[in-house]
Amino acid sequence: MEARKSYFVACALVLVSFVLSAYYYPRMPGQMATHWNANGIADGTMPKLWGLLFLPTLTAGLLVLFATIPRIDPLRENIAAFREYYDLFIVLFTAFMLYVHLLVILWNLGYRFDFTMVLSPAIGVLFYFVGALMSHVQRNWFIGVKTPWTLSNDDVWKRTHRRAGPLFKLAGVIAVLAAFVPRYAIYLMVGPVLLISVYLTLYSYVEYRRVTA
Repeated sequence: MEARKSYFVACALVLVSFVLSAYYYPRMPGQMATHWNANGIADGTMPKLWGLLFLPTLTAGLLVLFATIPRIDPLRENIAAFREYYDLFIVLFTAFMLYVHLLVILWNLGYRFDFTMVLSPAIGVLFYFVGALMSHVQRNWFIGVKTPWTLSNDDVWKRTHRRAGPLFKLAGVIAVLAAFVPRYAIYLMVGPVLLISVYLTLYSYVEYRRVTA
């Protein structure tokens, strides 16, 4: 997807989230449920104005950040090498945030569901695409596994990200399957990513020592 088209789609999705907020504002309770615990039970609220504006505004801000990164990164020519995957990630991330926003609205309209269970497939898809992105990302200062050792050596960067791609795809599959075991869903979504992050940090250090020995 071309950069211009991807940002047009992402902006349209953000606009949809604001339109939904305006449309459903009169039907929202004064205090909206906006946070759910690990068991999928609502345990936090916001006044409805902020409850309806928080996620769309956050998404809009992140979209501006995503659009700025390829322009300000000192290694922006490397970002151009995987720009197609980066732009597609932006669209998927914006769609994910719209999905979460819609779930919040539906809950506050009176629909009841296990929030964690309906969220896990979307998180799984996002993780899986992060894995695809990791397999193509070139060394830069904003995107990817950024440790002192990956940023210091191109070979270490490439080896670490070749390892990161399949691992994040696996984390995505596990997150999707978590929908079938809602009692453990939060652990199956968060746990693998935490383990992968620790593993990749150690892996990059070991590879750096090996490359520079």
